[in-house]
Amino acid sequence: MTGQNSSLPSSRSGWPATNNEVVSLPSRGGKLVLGLRKRRNVALAIEPWLYLSPALVLIVTVLLVPLIIGISYSLRKFSAFHSEFVGLGQYRAMMSDSVLQGALINTLWWTVGSLAFQFFLGLGLALILNRAFYGRKLVQALVFLPWAVPIFLTGLTWSWLFNPLVGPLPHWFHAIGLQAEPVTILASPETAMWGPITANVWFGIPFFAITLRAARKSIPAAPYAPPALHGATAWQQFTKITLPFLAPTIAITVMLRTVWIATFADLIYVMTAGGPAGSTNTIATYIYVSAFKSLDKGYASALAVLLLVLLIGYALIVIQLRRMLLKEV
Repeated sequence: MTGQNSSLPSSRSGWPATNNEVVSLPSRGGKLVLGLRKRRNVALAIEPWLYLSPALVLIVTVLLVPLIIGISYSLRKFSAFHSEFVGLGQYRAMMSDSVLQGALINTLWWTVGSLAFQFFLGLGLALILNRAFYGRKLVQALVFLPWAVPIFLTGLTWSWLFNPLVGPLPHWFHAIGLQAEPVTILASPETAMWGPITANVWFGIPFFAITLRAARKSIPAAPYAPPALHGATAWQQFTKITLPFLAPTIAITVMLRTVWIATFADLIYVMTAGGPAGSTNTIATYIYVSAFKSLDKGYASALAVLLLVLLIGYALIVIQLRRMLLKEV
């Protein structure tokens, strides 16, 4: 009898525990363990968001809130002392805006022209700087120098260079037969866009030179050994090895630079202010003029939303293209 009682679990009072007490103790312990596990899972789920909270607050404050305010402005009509809700009236007005149609064409010309020259010249410099030669450090410093010059100063400098009174470029163009007389190209609607494009190319080459040179240095030397042994030319090695490895980096750098150029109003406004006769007026400059010259913040916001939608669509296409390139590499 005593041996049987000693095998039973004891209660808090020292007497053998009943069946109810034996069942209740494990159930309470199981609930406690489940509760602790749930709290731990919740804590583990919340912990990353706590670390990200400063960045999230900054993103919401700097990006999301202005975006919402800008979209709300595009639904209103502003005058000197009051505003009224017009719904999609600003967007309907854009459909018949001839100035906007010209700005869209100029934006495409400005973006594609600047991007093409920046990319190919930057890629060439990246490949040159990847090779060892005497004075490479000096050349590298000179190549990266335009990136450190303020945009306002860049615009003024190139405006002076194109000015026939104080700049040498018109006289050089006249000497080589490109111009009948030394005049500034910024004064003609047919040639004015080439002035800001030239300045933008000079300013943007370092971006591609820096990024593509870094990507080129990350390519291992092993893939180049077999083609070199079989007598592959430098062009064949570039097209079959270097370019496929650089393709993902090229895609993302081209996307970023396209967005920056399309929203770039400073350089054009400093050099030409959108003229002459609107020949250099892009969407970015049109937004600036509508907001700060015409004081029509509603229409300027609608133009900004249009530009945002176009650039988002372009970015999605480039991102999908980059994913395809990464799969191939």
